[in-house]
Amino acid sequence: MATLEQVKEYLACWFQLGKGIEIAGEDRVLRFTSILQGDRYSREFENCWENILRSQGKGFSLEGTEQSIDELFSSHWEMQSCSRCQLPIPVRELGFQSLSCPCDDLPGWPNTELPTPRSPINNQSHLGRICDRVTESHQNIPAKSPGLSHALAVELAAYYSKQTEAKTEFVNSDT
Repeated sequence: MATLEQVKEYLACWFQLGKGIEIAGEDRVLRFTSILQGDRYSREFENCWENILRSQGKGFSLEGTEQSIDELFSSHWEMQSCSRCQLPIPVRELGFQSLSCPCDDLPGWPNTELPTPRSPINNQSHLGRICDRVTESHQNIPAKSPGLSHALAVELAAYYSKQTEAKTEFVNSDT
């Protein structure tokens, strides 16, 4: 069964590639100027998502697809990666499987020269994970190893540990 968060990410990914949301009864396709805004989804996208949730997905479908959003909310669907473009696509848990992907009608897609659609990224935690990987990869290098990469790893580790300590102190002072 696809979770609400998986359906939301599915829509966000395809909206980033220019797909729109079809609204039944209005005979129109709603497109977005922005999907991501910093480390979160844009207000424009969130408003659309709230409208979809309010109607329980009824009357909405991703442009160029066969299933409506309310169908995706049912227990009959799950999200998997398209074997061609690796983006999320809905797949029936049982029964007849459609082999189509929303990428079928996008000329020139998949294009490995372009960044792929993504979910919002929390920069602080993302940089923390990078720092952890850099520090971890430099643990086996002798301490007096020359080079900028070692010095950078040490600086990043020191910065990240100070940030973590400051956050911990802030949280503990609130309790």
